[in-house]
Amino acid sequence: SLALGLAAEALIRDLFDRYEWLGWAGLAVLGVFVLAVIVFIGREVRAVARLRKLDALRTRADKILESDKGSDGKHLVAELTSLYRQRADLARPRTQLEKDMRGLFDGADMINTAETNLMAPLDAKARALTSAAARRVAIVTAISPRALVDIAFVAYESFKLARAVAELYGVRPGLFGSWRLTGEILGHLAVTGGVALGDSVVQQLLGHGLAAKVSARLGEGLVNGLMTVRVGIAAMRVTRPLPFKALKQPLVMDFMADLAKIGTNETK
Repeated sequence: SLALGLAAEALIRDLFDRYEWLGWAGLAVLGVFVLAVIVFIGREVRAVARLRKLDALRTRADKILESDKGSDGKHLVAELTSLYRQRADLARPRTQLEKDMRGLFDGADMINTAETNLMAPLDAKARALTSAAARRVAIVTAISPRALVDIAFVAYESFKLARAVAELYGVRPGLFGSWRLTGEILGHLAVTGGVALGDSVVQQLLGHGLAAKVSARLGEGLVNGLMTVRVGIAAMRVTRPLPFKALKQPLVMDFMADLAKIGTNETK
């Protein structure tokens, strides 16, 4: 920062020495640049703070599910409703949640009701995003001629999927927010373990006896598609403001039917 500041100061001095108007123009450009940096830093700070807020809501929800305190549950549901107040796609679920909350007194019931009303439509969209990304990865891997292309496309789709899921649940990660999000997803994948994908799993995916008929490239595509599914599920776990309690957590097996269609069409 000191080196950049000294270089900018020297540049402005040189511009003033040549022409005064050129120096003022350079000073104006420098001011715009500094303002842009400040705005960028502000957006990054807000994005990281929003991601931390989602983490905090999920942690508090876990505690309320154990303590069952009605006052804590009411406050958390109010914060959650405020978080999605500007979302037009959640207008009807918010209205239904307000109606259902009138007869509830237990904190756990409030959290479960909020999850059923607000998280269900978001979970459905996150599943659709994950399924679409997995199909793209499987198809591109099956037809790409180079392994380097496979690696690059899988990394691109995984990063894109994680950002899309995060935005869906209420946070738009910037540069540093994306780094934090990526670290949390990798940490979640490391804790939960990898997917053991062998010939038996591929046979289960495509049908008994059908796996032997498909090409090796298609098998690689299916494996990469399932790994992309794991990234999507992990992104849901680390960005969802409520834990999976009232609703079923998606599993890798839930997406196998969509990927099986790719293998079946390929063999035909």
